[in-house]
Amino acid sequence: MAALDRIAHGAPGVYTLAPEPIRRLTGVRMDVCAFVGVAPRGPCRQPLVDNTAALTDDWRMCDPLRPRVRSVAVAVESFDEYRRQFGGYEGPGLLPYAVAAYFEQGAQRAHVVRIVHRYASAADNAAGVASAALGGVLGAPLLRARSEGSWGNALQARLGFRTRALQAQPIGGGTLELRLNPAEPIAAGTLLRLRLVDGSHVLRFITALADRGDPNSPARQRIATLESATAAAVATAELVDAQLRLSDGAGSSEVFIALGLHVDHPRWLATVLCRESRLAWPDFAWAGDRLSPTGALQLVGEHAAAPFSGGIDRFADIDHEDFFDPGFDPHEDGPYAGLHCLLGVDELTQLCAPDLYQPQPLPAQSGVPDPSLAGPDFALCTPPPPAAVVQPNAIALPGLALDPAAPADLERITALLLRVQTLVEDHRDLIALLDVPPGLKPAQVAALRSHFDSSYCAAYHPWLQVATSDDARAALVSVPPSAAAAGILAARERRQGIAHGPANEVAREVVKPLARISPAQHDLLHPLGINVYLQEPAGVRLSAARTLSLDPAWRQLSVRRLMLMLRRTLLRQMQWAVFEPHTPALRRELVRLVTLFLRRLYRLGAFSGATEEEAFFVHCDAELNPAYRVDNGQLLAHIGVAPSEPLEFIVLRFTRGGDGTLALEE
Repeated sequence: MAALDRIAHGAPGVYTLAPEPIRRLTGVRMDVCAFVGVAPRGPCRQPLVDNTAALTDDWRMCDPLRPRVRSVAVAVESFDEYRRQFGGYEGPGLLPYAVAAYFEQGAQRAHVVRIVHRYASAADNAAGVASAALGGVLGAPLLRARSEGSWGNALQARLGFRTRALQAQPIGGGTLELRLNPAEPIAAGTLLRLRLVDGSHVLRFITALADRGDPNSPARQRIATLESATAAAVATAELVDAQLRLSDGAGSSEVFIALGLHVDHPRWLATVLCRESRLAWPDFAWAGDRLSPTGALQLVGEHAAAPFSGGIDRFADIDHEDFFDPGFDPHEDGPYAGLHCLLGVDELTQLCAPDLYQPQPLPAQSGVPDPSLAGPDFALCTPPPPAAVVQPNAIALPGLALDPAAPADLERITALLLRVQTLVEDHRDLIALLDVPPGLKPAQVAALRSHFDSSYCAAYHPWLQVATSDDARAALVSVPPSAAAAGILAARERRQGIAHGPANEVAREVVKPLARISPAQHDLLHPLGINVYLQEPAGVRLSAARTLSLDPAWRQLSVRRLMLMLRRTLLRQMQWAVFEPHTPALRRELVRLVTLFLRRLYRLGAFSGATEEEAFFVHCDAELNPAYRVDNGQLLAHIGVAPSEPLEFIVLRFTRGGDGTLALEE
């Protein structure tokens, strides 16, 4: 009825009722995980974009003096998409194995951050990037790989041209202005190839376009001004644009068509590369100018760029400090590098850092197949030829190497994990999934766990061994267990909802755990909040989903995630209430919306209690909001919930009767 009261009723008739805003709390997704680690390629050192600049100035992004951020969070929705942007298993880090394990469990979205070293000088930060001269009829303008690494040496570029006839007439027999068809979609900066009356051909850029006459009249004229006069009158004109093909030699390619060769063109080659390419940057030396072909009649076919070179993998320089931003300020929005760059990504809930430390190098790569002993004729078996010598893995991460068996290194690992705990505790909007270092004995795991107390952290043990069909490594690879746990968590939420504990699932594509946990060891680790993978006939099963909190109320990971979801939902979806008049009607609307939201969660089993009154309450009345609070522009509501905890123990009693029968009691 409130909407009807706002209509001014005059003469009899039909009046349009203004639509009421639809307000409903719907919850937010909590299944997205971030992965931070070492990759052979991928976005890094990205230029900071000034949102106030015109779109045609996007070519300035390649300015080497522009401020850049070292780490970038990139969303991916499959491992294939990850591979296209960050490469495969050819690097020394565990990041690709962790992301693959995550998606294999059924997850559907992740954010990935590539870690690179923070150098002291801008020149060092810009090094290691492959480049090549574009060549052909354009001289030698340089293209640079989008990010550092030897991957850029495999880039290939080919530039071609396309011509199209135009309706053009010289004005008054002159050589500086042309009358064009007003319907032609031509912009300033367009390149024209002109055939003159003496039979020669020249190239000219259009510097200005003007419409003359009534724009609604068929007699309207469009006049193009050329950059310079021609030696003779123009006989015919053709529009020239470019097409650039890029490929990385690993299956990814890009094609950009209808490109302009002048900075004033709306599809200026440098601008398009800066905006759209994932493979290459234009060199700043020509990005703000023009590319003038050397011959008007050579604009045929495609011209290959020179081979790319200069790309260098600088894995050996990466150290533990590269995972953090020394300039982080919790009172500033950033942007930041390392793990801190994730603090501004709203949809993230979990984070994993599979390369925070490297307990051992990855197994060596081998491309030598097993020799076949089969022949065309039946004969005695002969010894196979000697196998080729496999060189040890030459790529390593010495700056991240820490041996958990060494007490000093274990202490450093503990310090790194505590820094991650501090980050999520201070931010209180992310949950860190931590990995117990491999090879620790139960007593060492217990000692490690004693340093932690946070409901925003969960720890997993032991590491998992995997083998992938498209990986050339000659042995099983040990993967941090948090990666599969993150995938199990995401898949369980999408199937059953956030209230269900993300455990009691068999990890897919896992060969075996790195260490077999005995029942006695499990009895020790589970009460400590260590989430253990167990080897069972059905596979490797994640047996628990607990946090590292010492408070029993926060020991279940599902409880922390549920409360985090409630807080996010209220903060993001109640913004409409800001600047609303503080009236009893507003308080009633708030109570109604929150109650309906909590009621849906209660019916889905998120809260304990036989009735709604026992499960949750929402209070927002005049007693909580006296006059002084209203005068200060404040509104206070009390919301309480009783989260249900997942069932962890089922106790059964078997009894044997005197007649030999067995009975079961729960």
